[in-house]
Amino acid sequence: MQPTESFMLSEIREQPAALQRLLDTELDRVAELAAAARSREISLLFLAARGTSDHAAVYAKYLSEIIAGLPAALAAPSVFTLYGADVRLSHALVLGISQSGKAADAIEVLRRARAGGQLTGCVTNDPESPMAQTAEFPLCCRAGVEKSLPATKTYTTSLALVYALIAQLAGKPQLIDDLRRAPEWIAQVLATEERIAEQAERYRYMDECVILARGVNQCSALEASLKLSETSYLRAHPYSAADFQHGPIAVVGEGYPCILIAPGGKGYDNMSGLATELCERDAELIVVSDQEELLSRATTPLPMPTVPEFLSPIVAIVVLQLFAYHLASVKGRDPDRPRGLKKVTHTF
Repeated sequence: MQPTESFMLSEIREQPAALQRLLDTELDRVAELAAAARSREISLLFLAARGTSDHAAVYAKYLSEIIAGLPAALAAPSVFTLYGADVRLSHALVLGISQSGKAADAIEVLRRARAGGQLTGCVTNDPESPMAQTAEFPLCCRAGVEKSLPATKTYTTSLALVYALIAQLAGKPQLIDDLRRAPEWIAQVLATEERIAEQAERYRYMDECVILARGVNQCSALEASLKLSETSYLRAHPYSAADFQHGPIAVVGEGYPCILIAPGGKGYDNMSGLATELCERDAELIVVSDQEELLSRATTPLPMPTVPEFLSPIVAIVVLQLFAYHLASVKGRDPDRPRGLKKVTHTF
């Protein structure tokens, strides 16, 4: 196991405090952006992000359309940066997401939108960053400096800002009362770290897996895949459970590792049915859930607290951050400094 002074592990453990800082300081600014959006009668949320931040944008898309009934689209930044296209974004809120605030291609989307008179906002951990300077309404994660290359506390705080913004856009500020319990729920996950570390040992020689989710937790499958890939150099393939059954499930045979993210909610029955099919193929099931029925069928159960479905991605991903960290440790990797990677990746 890596020493506890690992930046990644320390930053995973800092998440309850980081979320509490955000809740204490940033919600008024979120409400201001939502009020501006309502006054301009926006009819589209247009999201520009890369990497981990793109997974936060996927979460935003689900919440925007389900909770607020507001159509959302994920920008392809190259449409702006490589092709110079003139995209009609009237009545859109253009929201950039970048933990560092230095994602040049996402910043260019914001710049073009603001120059065209569109409402712009951003989610970033650096209030002095280029992205924060470009957007009309910057929202800050308040996570503190993140020294480890894999994003952890900046990801969960980005999700929290996204959730708070959508709740306000939907005119449902009461949903933020649930968000206020997120630090407590994450602390409950952190209390299970020793068990997660022991379970990670079983997968010392795992070099490939699939990660499956449905609905709002699709972002969790994407983010968990990135964390396992960059810390343990796995071929970790994320899929929607629905898409997986349209062909890729053919890769699953005896002992094939399948990570299922399946908390209670609208997607649970589908995930439970998929687990049955995977068991029939003798797959190795690693299950993140609060549902005892499914956990009891897992080769490796990874319990999480029972939380409202729309907040489950903020909690479930912490289970998998810990799993990724401890798996990298037993494999002898340095999760703080994955080979060949930098904290800020410059694309345009």
